[in-house]
Amino acid sequence: MRLILVGPPGAGKGTQATRLVEKYSIPQLSTGDMLRAAVAAQTPIGIKAKEVMDAGGLVSDEIVVGIIRDRIAEDDAKNGFILDGFPRTLAQAEALDQMLQDSGLKLNAVLELRVDQTKLVDRIIKRAEDAKASGEPVRKDDDPEVFKQRLEAYNRDTAIVVPYYEKTGLLSVVDGMQSIDEVTASVESILHGLDEKV
Repeated sequence: MRLILVGPPGAGKGTQATRLVEKYSIPQLSTGDMLRAAVAAQTPIGIKAKEVMDAGGLVSDEIVVGIIRDRIAEDDAKNGFILDGFPRTLAQAEALDQMLQDSGLKLNAVLELRVDQTKLVDRIIKRAEDAKASGEPVRKDDDPEVFKQRLEAYNRDTAIVVPYYEKTGLLSVVDGMQSIDEVTASVESILHGLDEKV
């Protein structure tokens, strides 16, 4: 099962990815984690990435796709993987397609957790207020201003991968405003349908 989870920050991708990892025994591939692991392991592509990061630059799509290529060749990804936080742009989506094709692999599904962004911002504001009220520190990601910036970046750069995958017929939309368990049930229903098609 090779999956991509798409959705704005705060939509619940991480929670659903954790449940999918348990159910299918496949790894969740976070590009940030993979990048740090490649740099720490000093792989050829990790060394390249480190040079770029040390110079204060953004790691290119080519390097990120190279890191994913190395990672999915590992044994634990033989039965599939979940990509969360990648692709973030149209260029990355196209590069990923090409890389999978070159490796003789195909995606099974792209799951978009669709949410009402106004309600999402309200939810984050409430979470920050609750944390303050109980004397806990507010998580950086729960700072409403930081969150709004992340949402803007998602809408500007990443939301365009949704129509791209819609055209390929791989996209399934899940109502991310449901409860966590309801979202999980919707995801499982979609993936069960894919199993039956195979």
